[in-house]
Amino acid sequence: MRDTRLHPMTHIARRMFDLLEPICLVTYLADECKEELAALGHRGYWDGYFASRAAPLGRVPAHVVHAAFYSFADGEAARHIPRAWETIPPEASVAARQRGSVASLRRILGAGSADSPGLVRAADLTTKAATSAPAEGRVMYAGMRTLEVPGDPVARLWHSATMLREHRGDGHIAALVGARIGGTEAHVLSALEQGIHPRSRSDAFTTCRRNAWPRSWTACANADSSTPTAASPTPAARPNNASKPSPTNSPPRPTPPCPRPNSTS
Repeated sequence: MRDTRLHPMTHIARRMFDLLEPICLVTYLADECKEELAALGHRGYWDGYFASRAAPLGRVPAHVVHAAFYSFADGEAARHIPRAWETIPPEASVAARQRGSVASLRRILGAGSADSPGLVRAADLTTKAATSAPAEGRVMYAGMRTLEVPGDPVARLWHSATMLREHRGDGHIAALVGARIGGTEAHVLSALEQGIHPRSRSDAFTTCRRNAWPRSWTACANADSSTPTAASPTPAARPNNASKPSPTNSPPRPTPPCPRPNSTS
């Protein structure tokens, strides 16, 4: 039987997730960030999302954004990039994202906490961690590292927490690629594991076109529930490096046959 005990560093990583994730999520859930991006002229949530999150990469083509984000359906990035940058510079979008995120954090924390010595200490420690992590193989994190670290403690805390979030996300992508799990497949498998039906997912976080969900959901659900312990792929089907340990220290997982929705779906 495989040892399922967690490595000590895993406990630390999950504790850090619990501490830092709420700081980052204001960017995607709080009204202030949406309002700042809308005020620039972005015509919808996803225009602002793609324009501001991809901005640290520079004016790259849509297929580069698609590759770096990983978890969106084929053609989705191209609906927003480069059009979202044609009239609004990337620098303006990323600045608006920061302004809105910091404003929401200040509202949630209140003046007493936002201006406290404890928050300054938290910002300093988070920044030290965020600027000390290795950037190799971490595209989104490396992009964030090129941005200036803000001087304001609340802004610095948000900025550094977001750097660490992108660092973690880049690691997730590496693990998924190593396990041969596609980006949209990962969403479906995560929802299955949590017992979430696609109709209950928020529209803001639906990364497949609406009519592509049923195909992906059914295919992944059938593949995932067929056997509790799926057999490893045959040697002929394995990539050249399949004999190496996977990022999760477990045998490579067969990829569920989820269809990739294309840009016309």
